[in-house]
Amino acid sequence: MRQRHLGSDGLVTSALGMGCMGLSQGYGPADDDESIRAVRRAAELGVTMFDTAMSYGQGHNERLVGRALAGLPWQVQVATKFGIVRGPGGVHVDGRPEHVRGYCEASLARLGVEVIDLYYLHRVDPQVPVADTIGAMAQLVAEGKVRHLGVSEVTPAQLARAAAVHPISAVQFEWSLLWREPEDDIVPAARRLGVGIVPYSPLGRGMLTASLTRDDIDRSDFRRGDPRFQGGDLDTNLARVAALRRVAGGLGITPAQLALAWLLAQGPDVVPVPGTRRLDRIEQNVAAAGGQLSEAGLRALDDAVPRAAWVGDRRSFAAVSTSRRAGPA
Repeated sequence: MRQRHLGSDGLVTSALGMGCMGLSQGYGPADDDESIRAVRRAAELGVTMFDTAMSYGQGHNERLVGRALAGLPWQVQVATKFGIVRGPGGVHVDGRPEHVRGYCEASLARLGVEVIDLYYLHRVDPQVPVADTIGAMAQLVAEGKVRHLGVSEVTPAQLARAAAVHPISAVQFEWSLLWREPEDDIVPAARRLGVGIVPYSPLGRGMLTASLTRDDIDRSDFRRGDPRFQGGDLDTNLARVAALRRVAGGLGITPAQLALAWLLAQGPDVVPVPGTRRLDRIEQNVAAAGGQLSEAGLRALDDAVPRAAWVGDRRSFAAVSTSRRAGPA
């Protein structure tokens, strides 16, 4: 698979990564053996970046990814995150500098590795200056526990403050044909600062695969709470998916491949991390990374499903409040 550079401090990864959250939470029951096969198949096909977090499944996901990647003959990279804490009392955000080392060491143990390739602050703690949290993360780099730093769901101002403390290799946020608001602020901010872009949910939480059923929505904790998957907004978006399917058919690819190809065409600093448990979907995703969407294909897509065509505001669902509670990843 083609390689891409994230940031300015030497992180090189496959053009497409793999998001692993759904192997532990959010999208209905999962089978560990099936999940391990999916991760290993992705690595076999050239995916090198595997994205997890300490909060996914309350540690289950890191342990699962560690098991899946252990002993593989291919060089791979693990990205994990801290800052969203799930427990019996609910979910909260914690970016206190004195806790960063403990979170990192716990992730290293669960993953079964000596170094984390890319370590993200999952959410900015509203009660802690982001520079203070990044300072504690930078110390982990100095000690050799972490290679590169990232941040997730930040504002342009927060990204600038983070980058002033230590080079930030990647910023992660939701970006897809279904949700394009990042193009107004955080995408240009990242490029001004030389920070790589890692879109999560690049297939619109499954909407852009053109294969979702209402049962799929009902089984998913995340989709059930997302306005884009409810009522009239869902009906409107499904009509747009039909248009997406027609464009993809004309190009001889699947709607999911078209959605990924569009995102990859947004710049060489973009590394999407789609997630799936199915081997056939992994193979299709990897194939999308191997091609290139023509200017004519981009124009046809924009004519059929322009940005304004999609409806529903994910911000009300994913916001982090000042009470330190966190929305979904």
